Amino acid sequence: MQGTFRSLRGFNYRTWAAGAIVSNVGTWMQRTAQDWIVLTQLTHNNATAVGVVMALQFGPQLLLLPLTGFAADHLDRRKLLFATQALLGALALGLGLLTLSGRILLWHVYVFAFLLGCVTAFDAPARQTFVSELVGEEDLSNAVALNSTSFHAARMIGPAIAGVLISAVGSGWLFVLNAASFIAVLCSLSLLRVEELHRSDRAPRTRGGLVDGFIYVWRRPDLRAILIMFFLIGTFGLNFPIFISTMAVSVFHEGAGRYGLLTSIMAMGSVAGALLSARRPHPRASLLVSGAAIFGGGLALAAVMPGYGLFGIALVLIGVSAQTFTTTANSVVQLSTEPVMRGRVLAILLAIALGGTPIGAPIVGWVADAFGPRWALGVGAAAGFAAALIGVRFLSTKER
Repeated sequence: MQGTFRSLRGFNYRTWAAGAIVSNVGTWMQRTAQDWIVLTQLTHNNATAVGVVMALQFGPQLLLLPLTGFAADHLDRRKLLFATQALLGALALGLGLLTLSGRILLWHVYVFAFLLGCVTAFDAPARQTFVSELVGEEDLSNAVALNSTSFHAARMIGPAIAGVLISAVGSGWLFVLNAASFIAVLCSLSLLRVEELHRSDRAPRTRGGLVDGFIYVWRRPDLRAILIMFFLIGTFGLNFPIFISTMAVSVFHEGAGRYGLLTSIMAMGSVAGALLSARRPHPRASLLVSGAAIFGGGLALAAVMPGYGLFGIALVLIGVSAQTFTTTANSVVQLSTEPVMRGRVLAILLAIALGGTPIGAPIVGWVADAFGPRWALGVGAAAGFAAALIGVRFLSTKER
């Protein structure tokens, strides 16, 4: 047990983790409420609209890549996180007040999703690389896994709370509560012992810094394989808001509470996958292949499940495998990348993983509308199997 939670021995990581779990719960409450109002209040069960929201929210990861990687490698990450977290809280408050006023329209959600995506594009690589300053290299893999555990533990709690509150007080108050949750992470950033941070050398400021990042990745066959696998799974497989909401509403004809419960059930698997990753002293490339293959199998199984309960069981398997893949990929990339290049490489990883959403989410949403949610799950399953094949090819080439 001590090995699983060893990063929590340090004051700075404990402080950061305490603020992060509160903010993560709020974030998942907002995501659940946002998908629900788009699907059931602002449209008539239109999965394509949910896909457009996801595209606008994750597209900036790719559009702003030249700036986000530079910021993560050259700016003070703690100060950068102060700014991004405060802006995310302000956007949540704005969306909440607009919803409570009763004037919310679909295009309003589109605009807020895009603005949220722009801020998150700077926040995500800075937050991921900031972990190495909190714990140091020896505990980096463990801290990455514990971060994922926190994120997905909040994924269990947040949607379940959201499902109850949507029915009780409406979606607007969930956005306001999410805005308030950012106070916790801002407090944790202010309480950190700056003198105990594990600072690394900042990358030299040169023109073409991002180009250097791409050249670095291109010269590394292992990183290329991971990025291609992440693109396939991120683009077509990690569209859970579409998968779960359309199955809950269109196939099983459930309400907000049961929809939120499905998201929480999948998060149980994600937490289990993250804790298993935290127990491993070192990430292994073979886990990328098995994680991708089981992920594809889990989605295929979910697509044919006849009832709500059995579908929920399949979601647990999907959660474990998705978390095993993403946590292992994140750890392998960080540990195998030089510290001065880490911010740019992680920004490229996140841009490819999440930046593919503008391509995949509308396609998956259209498939759900045109052929049914089960076929949309089949698209995600195919992506998982394709990613596993690429991983097998890389490992076999490496052995030869």
